[in-house]
Amino acid sequence: MKLNYKRTFFIGLAFLSISAFWQMYDNIIPLILQGTFHLNETLTGAIMAADNVLAVFLLPLLGSLSDKADTRFGRRTPFIVVGTALAVAFMMLLPLADNLGNFGLFVGSLLFLLIAMGLYRSPAVALMPDLTPKPLRSQANAIINLMGAVGGVYTLILISLLLKDDGKQDYTPVFLGVAFIMVLAVVVLICTIKEKKLAEEVLIEDGDAEPSEAASKAAAEAAVTADAARARLAPDVRRSLVLILVSIFLWFMAYNAVTTAFSRYARVVWGMAGGGFANCLMVATVAAIVGYIPIGIISAKFGRKVCILSGLGLMFVSFFAAVFFREFHPAVNIGFVLIGMGWAAVSVNSLPMVVEMCKAGDVEKYTGLYYTFSMSAQILTPILSGAFLQYVSYKTLFPYACVFTALAMATMSMVRHGDNKPERKKTLLENFDIED
Repeated sequence: MKLNYKRTFFIGLAFLSISAFWQMYDNIIPLILQGTFHLNETLTGAIMAADNVLAVFLLPLLGSLSDKADTRFGRRTPFIVVGTALAVAFMMLLPLADNLGNFGLFVGSLLFLLIAMGLYRSPAVALMPDLTPKPLRSQANAIINLMGAVGGVYTLILISLLLKDDGKQDYTPVFLGVAFIMVLAVVVLICTIKEKKLAEEVLIEDGDAEPSEAASKAAAEAAVTADAARARLAPDVRRSLVLILVSIFLWFMAYNAVTTAFSRYARVVWGMAGGGFANCLMVATVAAIVGYIPIGIISAKFGRKVCILSGLGLMFVSFFAAVFFREFHPAVNIGFVLIGMGWAAVSVNSLPMVVEMCKAGDVEKYTGLYYTFSMSAQILTPILSGAFLQYVSYKTLFPYACVFTALAMATMSMVRHGDNKPERKKTLLENFDIED
């Protein structure tokens, strides 16, 4: 059985479009909120946290709806098409509201835009496992993640090239560029991927088409789930679980604060004009991509915990060094290389450590715990870090990140369970299979 790379590429276009959008959202929306509408840093952070608040409620609901859908186009495709169309329509109202200085139009459009993105975010992510045989999903996920990184880099290039160095910014070209790639990606997707037909083929390949086998499999899974429900974690394992969940919360508090505020920080503190800040983020993204292969090797040799602590160490050193730069210097990019590689080391290994502690039938429950702690941090940290930016100084951003990274290192060092040395990947491609 071999992976159909061409098909996987087309499936990955949905994730590419999503990644392109979120890269623009994280970097441009805060600049508009403060530059045009003069919101303070705390309120800006609160608005930037809104997508995560909505995600907590919308993504499970909409994902469940697409699971139950049954149309002649498939389960996921209608959500992806409608979601993209609505998202692009509402997205293009944002630069119009910015240029008109109409705050009501901007906030209203932003709210409906985030709902529209939620409409197809879960279905787009679910499309790959739906259309890929189980033994090949690791390779397919690697390709999907690489395409997501390409979408993010595409937006950063747009920002770097299209934003002016002085005067009132017109963000319309950037929004148009992102809208173009979103529409193009989904048009190509629906023209090349016939979801319903392919899903039926995959069911046959996975052996799920035989009723007797499906029934026996469901019964076996139900038995495992019942056994797992009766089982309880040992006290020392439970302590390790609590510590790693706290660590996850802490490092998201650090990292997400920087990614949310960096576009503003680069302008206010370092005096970077136009879209120059995007180059730093681009360096970090590319470094993360390059880092996945050595990270896979290190994890297989020394274990996941060592890899996570090493990644946190790289991030701490970089955040700490950034404190001493009074203005932008090319050497800053070295720090962003380390941040990108450090974050990759952390993100690749954290969810597998959580799942490693669970019983066979509790994988979904423990995965839910992981996302509860990570999403909670992403809701809180834009607001809390924004308050520090507003009431103390913009120069608190990197010390803030240092404190939470150091705390994460401390709690992570006390984790005693869930570690293992994952098997070496069979192909270089599988190193890009990010499990969270």
